Amino acid sequence: MFKSLSGAQIRQTFLDFYAARGHQILPSASLVPEDPTVLLTIAGMLPFKPIFLGQRKSEFLRATTSQKCIRTNDIENVGRTARHHTFFEMLGNFSFGDYFKEKAIAWAWELSTEVFGLPAERVVVSVFREDEEAFAIWRDQIGIPSHRIIRMDEADNFWTSGPTGPCGPCSELYYDFHPERGDDTIDLEDDSRFIEFYNLVFMQYNRDADGNLTPLQAQNIDTGLGLERMAQILQQVPNNYETDLILPIVQTAATIAGIDYATSDEKTQVSLKVIGDHIRAVVHLITDGVTPSNTDRGYVLRRLIRRVVRHGRLIGIDRPFTPEVAEAAIALSEDAYPNVRVRETSIKSELQLEESRFLETLDRGEKLLAEIITRTKKQISGKDAFVLYDTYGFPLELTQEVAEEKGLTVDADGFEAEMEKQRQRSQAAHETIDLTVQGSIDQLAEHIHSTEFLGYTEFSSSAQVAALLVEGKAVDHASAGATVQIILDQTPFYAESGGQIGDRGYLSGDDLLVRVEDVQKESDFFVHFGRIERGTLKVGDTVSAQIDRACRRRAQANHSATHLLQAALKKFVDESISQAGSLVAFDRLRFDFNLSRPVTPDELQQIEEQVNTWIAEAHTAHITVMPLTEAKAKGATAMFGEKYGDEVRVLDFTGVSMELCGGTHVSNTAEIGVFKIVSESGVAAGIRRIEAVAGSAVLDYLNVRDKVVRDLSERFKAKPEELPDRVTSLQIELKQTQKQLETLRAELALAKSDQLLDQAQPVGSFKLLVAEMAGADPESLKTAAERLQKKLGDAAVVLGSVPEADKVSLVAAFSKSVNDKGLQAGKFIGAIAKICGGGGGGRPNLAQAGGRDPKQLAVALETARQELETGLG
Repeated sequence: MFKSLSGAQIRQTFLDFYAARGHQILPSASLVPEDPTVLLTIAGMLPFKPIFLGQRKSEFLRATTSQKCIRTNDIENVGRTARHHTFFEMLGNFSFGDYFKEKAIAWAWELSTEVFGLPAERVVVSVFREDEEAFAIWRDQIGIPSHRIIRMDEADNFWTSGPTGPCGPCSELYYDFHPERGDDTIDLEDDSRFIEFYNLVFMQYNRDADGNLTPLQAQNIDTGLGLERMAQILQQVPNNYETDLILPIVQTAATIAGIDYATSDEKTQVSLKVIGDHIRAVVHLITDGVTPSNTDRGYVLRRLIRRVVRHGRLIGIDRPFTPEVAEAAIALSEDAYPNVRVRETSIKSELQLEESRFLETLDRGEKLLAEIITRTKKQISGKDAFVLYDTYGFPLELTQEVAEEKGLTVDADGFEAEMEKQRQRSQAAHETIDLTVQGSIDQLAEHIHSTEFLGYTEFSSSAQVAALLVEGKAVDHASAGATVQIILDQTPFYAESGGQIGDRGYLSGDDLLVRVEDVQKESDFFVHFGRIERGTLKVGDTVSAQIDRACRRRAQANHSATHLLQAALKKFVDESISQAGSLVAFDRLRFDFNLSRPVTPDELQQIEEQVNTWIAEAHTAHITVMPLTEAKAKGATAMFGEKYGDEVRVLDFTGVSMELCGGTHVSNTAEIGVFKIVSESGVAAGIRRIEAVAGSAVLDYLNVRDKVVRDLSERFKAKPEELPDRVTSLQIELKQTQKQLETLRAELALAKSDQLLDQAQPVGSFKLLVAEMAGADPESLKTAAERLQKKLGDAAVVLGSVPEADKVSLVAAFSKSVNDKGLQAGKFIGAIAKICGGGGGGRPNLAQAGGRDPKQLAVALETARQELETGLG
């Protein structure tokens, strides 16, 4: 039987299920992936790519995650279909050479049918047409009839990592919304009937360049269950957007627009869904450090924000509104991803700034459209319509609407042709997961030497361009405006590793300037990601490589502070604490660690004071290279995610911390300056997270807080030190006002209920009262029903109300004599509530229920009347 679970409950149930079966719960990775071949995290397996490739050994044989993902390759379908999204959460369980098909299938079935309660007869599975093993497991061990196991072609059910590399067959689980159509017409492509909710990938082969498949020594499991899709199924709503994961955002946007989502036309609902989807993506992108720009991730973010604003205009919102809908998204996400609340100020500030800029752009676009109309005789060209769309944010339908008012048409086919050209230009070299490890770099590796890293001691150096790539393809040269990936023979730039992000800086030469925005390491090559701002860059050129020293100093301070933080956690909280992830950026640090309880405020204060004490004590950093066995013998701590060879680099702040680390650090703790903990939170079962700032980043943090305090002081007309008392006073006033309001509501409900006594009708020896109490809240309705039943004696009372625009409240109060007739209030009102799209229950004598469809309240009450007349007669 269906289990009615919230999105949060589905997420936690999944993780707990696999944790109970030996899987380590790991936190979601950032939407900004470590893998430089991928623009954004687009699948739950992406963080495990190095493990699946055999480049890194996993600390665990089994893992489970709820991974934030973003995909924009199908953005035009968002809001138009039931389940297309840009942002979604992928629940996954992974095996790294441990269990394989039997357990993966058995557990997926157990979770789906026994834990989530999906009726077995409503689940259809697919297998790769040649995968007899999976077919037999589903049929013989699980017991699914053969005709409900659908064989699929390679295009649908064989997962590949690229032309070569790890691959294997898939098996997918589909939910059947319309089993009454019968098993003779099973077509898994029918979206109106079937939804794929769980995909099991059996990574068992390696494909060579000739297409030959050989079994892998270590067979892996990679799965994905869509959280939004499972929520749609269990919450029994028509699409993902009406689940509790998204609907509150949609309703917030509708309220701002002064409209009702439920009664809006299809076009308006599409716009509301786009806003609901995109704002989730925007909130999490900004939380993970992405800012709007015209390139790469920043462009994706900017495009999503602009689509939100455009669709807001389409539904009549004529003022800035994105921070308000962002608040709804933050409120929905903060329990699972606490950092969204920590970054609330940044999220709303970025949105406010970007929205205001875009509104100005829209105004300019309207002027351009007016010019186009002036020079057009019959039809606006597709190219002009596309420029309006792409540059000024005008949707095609808006251009068509304005043109129609002027007696013109728009070349929609020409517009689509221009749109297709753009899709091809931006087609995602970054939107696929390339497990072949940069095929172009592999080919280049035969002709160039590995990069020599100079950055531990040098901040600048001369270097020769060993290779140059544009969109992942090797080229001989590139000119101003090009986004490039550059491999140098030697470099002072640190490549992202061990949680520390890559350096920024410049490459320069005669009339040449390249801005380096990131550096990633692929095999033994340092890949510099940047943009040519001036001149032409050629393979073989000698350039001057200069890192941004200010950024490096910030990263060093945060990285060394991370080591001190871990040492303080071990000292004051639990010696057995181990790292479960980290981020060392220029403006902040993040440290994830294993702990089954929150760190207390007193412990956090002790930790912060201890780290600052160590900083003030000016401990010198001793860095040595030694055999791994020797480092372990000395007690050096390994950092999460690092790969270690036979020789390792050991960073020792004597008497404080000794860790294996390849990152860059201060030479003395005094260089850190100061350390401040920003937040402590839980990110998964058994995983806690501390966010902090160090060095000059602390000043940025304090400036933001100081501005907030000054703003609050001005609003409350109070000194900063008076603010806590002022807020407490307001809270007390609010609670008192709420209590008074509740009392008045209760008194009003009782007064209204007495007026209903005359409506009671005799049915045999009983009194029957079924009525609506307009606007009564659930508690008042319950009090009134109970009071009326007692006054009427041997009676059945059913009351209904619409306390909010999209909510129905129902109450049943039955006397004991009514119970003796076999009528139970809980069962009765739960069945009636289904008419209003809800449910509920309670005791035999008193029960409450709710629903989502106020239009059906009158039908529900009349049905209750008829059934009670029959039952009591």
